[in-house]
Amino acid sequence: MRSGRRSESDEWSAARDGRPASPDERLRAVVVDDEPLARARLCRLLARTPDIDVIAECGDGRSAVATVSDTRPELLFLDVEMPELDGFEVLATIGTDAVPALIFVTAFDHYAVRAFDAHAVDYLIKPFDAARLDRALTRARKRLTGESIALQLTSLLAAVRPSRGRLAIPVGDKMVFVDWADIDYLEAEGNYVAIHVHNAAHLVRDTLSNMEARLDPAAFVRIHRSRIVRIDRVRAIEPLFHGEYRLTLHSGAQITSARGYRDALRAALGI
Repeated sequence: MRSGRRSESDEWSAARDGRPASPDERLRAVVVDDEPLARARLCRLLARTPDIDVIAECGDGRSAVATVSDTRPELLFLDVEMPELDGFEVLATIGTDAVPALIFVTAFDHYAVRAFDAHAVDYLIKPFDAARLDRALTRARKRLTGESIALQLTSLLAAVRPSRGRLAIPVGDKMVFVDWADIDYLEAEGNYVAIHVHNAAHLVRDTLSNMEARLDPAAFVRIHRSRIVRIDRVRAIEPLFHGEYRLTLHSGAQITSARGYRDALRAALGI
């Protein structure tokens, strides 16, 4: 458990980063993990952050239920796989409203969709580093200051692999699932990526580079700084000027490639 005493280096770090530093602004956190080493490591990482106070640690689901019910923390780090009561059973027992900000922690990524259903602000896959934890804490702070669940889920979705070949897209307060095989192309639009599926477009708050890292390189090719196309959706290709091409897709949509991506496009299409 972290001491409430703050060192001079903590004070400097808080002032430097602009994070809350006063006792009233610090977030009270509970860490739940049945692996002592993993629990201790997370607590050490959290000790670097001056606005987080770890008020309790739990090694099983039953003690987690009692501790969270008694202390009502602002932030809960909850392991998924535990004996007797797993993380989801803990949450079902205490209620989704018991903790304002919830971060699941697990060694497995196949629980992702259930984490979304629980409105978790993030989903840490072991082993994670300090930078990944910092991103999770940033999302938790945004949740606590009122950012919408849909926007937070978009960030969360970017951090985990899609479940069973599907992309989960927040639309309002629900999730829409799109098969990767149904995507025609993706296009950057400011701070969003438009995912084009059968003449419809879904906006996801993400970068095109992040999306590209999740795509199968055998199925998708980047043809422009702002565009990625699914290879088997290309019906025709027409050369333009200076190495650019106009692609006509099976949907009827037409998109243009950039000269700098010519070789990758030709290799992908076998021309």
